[in-house]
Amino acid sequence: MGLYDSYLAVRHRLTDGEPPAHVAVVLTERDLLEQGAYDTLTDVFDWAFDYGTERVTVSVSVLDEAVVETLARELRGLDAPRRLTVHAPGDTEPADTPIQVNIGLGGKREFAAAVREIADSVADGQLDPDEITAADVEDRLVFPEEPDLVVKTGAERLSDFMIWQSVYSELYFTDVNWRDFRRRDYLRALLEFERRQRRFGQ
Repeated sequence: MGLYDSYLAVRHRLTDGEPPAHVAVVLTERDLLEQGAYDTLTDVFDWAFDYGTERVTVSVSVLDEAVVETLARELRGLDAPRRLTVHAPGDTEPADTPIQVNIGLGGKREFAAAVREIADSVADGQLDPDEITAADVEDRLVFPEEPDLVVKTGAERLSDFMIWQSVYSELYFTDVNWRDFRRRDYLRALLEFERRQRRFGQ
């Protein structure tokens, strides 16, 4: 760890703010085509858990679903510090591991699927439409947990990412590209999160 990274780590350790329990990272398939991209990802996993995070969600947007199988194979082969699961379009089992990766399952598609399930439950008489709550939607999402911090590298857009879950998340954008993302960049995101006063929509 370099001197500047050590300085940021000390600032993080001394801050009064709580670290994010759940960090989400938004990537594109192009990010993962860069040399060293998967090494950066495993480094981010290590940094996240070293600095107090309990869960990491990675969302990879794809332009061509033909690449999903290749990306999934590469991601499942990562030497991750905690249990990792990879979810592709069509997977419906809720994600519940310390590291969870979403490839190509956009927020719109996930939300629409949850609405269809609710409509089916109403049609079957299992659910009263007047009693539908936010919890009914969350129970039907593949990624039901809300991230505390969302990190996006390279550009200020989220690429159809966790539309429902991230509504109260703190968003952190950096112009550093994924291939150049370092420990100091992750620590800057943490320090910015700890500096903010979260209002949860109030």
